[in-house]
Amino acid sequence: MTQRPLKPCRHPGCGVLTRKGWCDKHKPSYRRNLSAPWHGWYALPIWTKRLRPQQLVKEPFCRECAKAMRRTPAEVVDHVIPHRGDWSLFVDETNLQSLCKYHHDQKTALEQARDRAEAKSN
Repeated sequence: MTQRPLKPCRHPGCGVLTRKGWCDKHKPSYRRNLSAPWHGWYALPIWTKRLRPQQLVKEPFCRECAKAMRRTPAEVVDHVIPHRGDWSLFVDETNLQSLCKYHHDQKTALEQARDRAEAKSN
């Protein structure tokens, strides 16, 4: 089996050659949750054919933009309370909201930052 070629570490200014992308000194300390087992639920017919379309018909504009008196078409159906693998929260229609991509990405980033800070303190 062939090995990957050596390349400089991804850290700016570091010239250490590595096959892993980062040298041992600059390897990020966090471990990204690449894919939770429940991410596949978003491909199920209950989401693609029922919950998501129903929510966008019921609430076609971004809920957060509406608070600022703007009418922005919703692109994303979001779980108000993140379900994190709880099926009953995933399918709970009262736990859904319509958001534009900007507000969904902003909400998700805040939730992930909170989760990282919580994991760090434990």
